[in-house]
Amino acid sequence: MVETDTPSPPWQVSEWLNTSHPITLAGLRGKVVVLHAFQILCPGCVSDGLPQAARISAIFPSERVAVIGLHTVFEHHDVMGPKALRAFLSEYRIRFPVGIDQAAHDSSIPLTMRAYGLQGTPSVVVFDGEGRVRFSRLGQVEDLHLGAVIGELLVSARLGETPELASSAGDPSRASCGDDACVAGVTR
Repeated sequence: MVETDTPSPPWQVSEWLNTSHPITLAGLRGKVVVLHAFQILCPGCVSDGLPQAARISAIFPSERVAVIGLHTVFEHHDVMGPKALRAFLSEYRIRFPVGIDQAAHDSSIPLTMRAYGLQGTPSVVVFDGEGRVRFSRLGQVEDLHLGAVIGELLVSARLGETPELASSAGDPSRASCGDDACVAGVTR
């Protein structure tokens, strides 16, 4: 999904973990939202994406920035179910809320992943305080770059502006399974 001035589609989540209530993008209005899409068997997610999400959660105030995980399984469905995810989150001490992307009946690509045009994992999507996508990237994003995107959105919110952010196109040379991203529809 490209940067847009219209509100984003709702997340289609079958179950929420690490929270006592369902979370909606509309319910997070006024906050910058960082959505990290991952799979527990994705090497880039485990080594880069999830630790980055945890750092963001620890650094930015929760009143201004919400970090949400989205477990979006498009391969190996039989071994990455909710029970395995619960154990994984506990073992890796992931504390931020994590939604399980709703499986599609007609495709291996889950519904939220499809709605946002995510091409694989890890992916990060950043929303402004109005719920609009302002940044979307497949693969590893440098902490400094992502911090700058978040900071720009926080400053713009204070000033009442809509920022013009740098292109969110990913680096295709880094988007291959086994490197730092697992691409949907690609087998290893």
